[in-house]
Amino acid sequence: MQDTPPSVPDFTQWPSFPFEGDLRVKPLDEPVPVEPPRRGEGHRECTACNAPDEAYIWVGERWRVRAMDRPTGLPMVLILESRSHLDLGDLPNLLAAELGVMTVRLERAIRSLDGVARVHVNRWGDGSAHLHMWFLARPYGRLQLRGTFLSLWDSILPPISEAQWRENLAMVAAWLAEFGGRPLAEPPRIQWQAPSSLAAQAAGEAAEEPEEETASVIEAADEIPEAEAAEAPATDEPANVDTPDKAEEPANAGAPEKAEEPRQTQAPR
Repeated sequence: MQDTPPSVPDFTQWPSFPFEGDLRVKPLDEPVPVEPPRRGEGHRECTACNAPDEAYIWVGERWRVRAMDRPTGLPMVLILESRSHLDLGDLPNLLAAELGVMTVRLERAIRSLDGVARVHVNRWGDGSAHLHMWFLARPYGRLQLRGTFLSLWDSILPPISEAQWRENLAMVAAWLAEFGGRPLAEPPRIQWQAPSSLAAQAAGEAAEEPEEETASVIEAADEIPEAEAAEAPATDEPANVDTPDKAEEPANAGAPEKAEEPRQTQAPR
């Protein structure tokens, strides 16, 4: 005789719950006697320790901030990491105190962006032994996204534009740099050259490649449990924020135009 499955919890009726229709609760697997090592434990390499500073949007003496590898559904998703290979409960008093300061500072930087109402701060840590704190920005006015399901909505919503995403990254990096450290994210490059005609612009837009599949918080390599990782392997590469080259200024940019000399007229005799 089969056990009666547990009833669906009440939160499935909350306005913030992203799904509707018939739902079933998965049966729990039997507990394992020994949990597998996380990344950075045992003989497993640590992704954060092997990542260069160029993979981050801002770096300091003891902390670094990185982003996802491409835009997601939320205005901003960032990860705060310690440089030292320590977990949350292993932090010495100095880093523990700085973690509070960095958390408040990064929350304020993200909340200063246009269209951001709240910033959710999360720490999971089942995938990696290296401390990493998640910062998720909730769009202003989107009351349905309030609460604990914001990370799920990040995978459901269409991604924001590439230009807006890079501009937001540059603004947060510059905001943090006001208190020290080094910003590594730059705003998107300005397109100086306009299309020769509207027809050429329309043809260029029609030839654009389809968008890539959206990355998300719940798909991040550091958070995928071992069982799911075996079914759908995820890359161990750190999230990398490509910093576009600065736009080249025109050769005569910034140089004042030479004043036209007055034409001499012949005096009457």
